[in-house]
Amino acid sequence: MQSSNADAARRQRFDQIVGAIHQDMYRYAAWLCRDKAIAEDVVQESLLRAWKSLDALRDDAAAKPWLLTIVRRENARYFERRRLETVDIDKLTASQMALLAEQPNDEFDDMRTAIYALHDDYREPLVLQVLMGYSTNEIAEQMGLKQGAVLTRLHRARTKLKEKMGVEVVG
Repeated sequence: MQSSNADAARRQRFDQIVGAIHQDMYRYAAWLCRDKAIAEDVVQESLLRAWKSLDALRDDAAAKPWLLTIVRRENARYFERRRLETVDIDKLTASQMALLAEQPNDEFDDMRTAIYALHDDYREPLVLQVLMGYSTNEIAEQMGLKQGAVLTRLHRARTKLKEKMGVEVVG
């Protein structure tokens, strides 16, 4: 009877932690891998890993950085394991060729493209701050950097975005 009570308590703890952070995990995975289907796979694998190592989480208040670290690592594992499919562009149909030539005209798409074009060292802290609402201290802790390095990367990321978007950079 104690075992089933312990299992139920563990399941309830996991549901509470994940329930509050699940959407952030998916959003972060989508930004990392740039593909919604892959993001779903990464989050599923991350949840499985989190379940298996739930006992390692000592403080539930630290659950968000813990889970997002699992997502980041699982994303890396996903691409280490998987060989991406290649397509012979000489054998594409007319409709497939049209998809390749499509240029986004919307300013939102331009900004997204500019963010995706940033090197990971700049994109990841920017996404953690803007999309996930992390402080620079939390980003530094999660990425294993000093706060000054995070501030520098955030500044450079914003400067690069401004340059790509044609905004005059002062300073």
